[in-house]
Amino acid sequence: MSGNYLTATDRNFKAEILESDKVALVDFWAAWCGPCKMLGPVIEELSGDYEGKAVIAKLNVDENPATAAQYGIRSIPSLLLFKNGQVVEQMLGALPKNQIAKKIDEHIA
Repeated sequence: MSGNYLTATDRNFKAEILESDKVALVDFWAAWCGPCKMLGPVIEELSGDYEGKAVIAKLNVDENPATAAQYGIRSIPSLLLFKNGQVVEQMLGALPKNQIAKKIDEHIA
């Protein structure tokens, strides 16, 4: 089941992610990053799985350098999980879907 993830940007990050009343997963990625491309379909599936329960977003670090810098993103893909505007989990690399889902589930309950 695939859904529509949110495209996070420097401009909408505060409103869509930090001020969300839901847990938000943000995939920091770039078009030239091989592992990021592998993670793409996983993020898409998660956005379908968590529709209405969590915000699933992707942020292109090349197009949105301010937000990437703000969170100290040095290697991609980096997945940050936000709850109440705070980073509660940080995951690096192209992780399997079940591992990412487990982290999301821990913070939804």
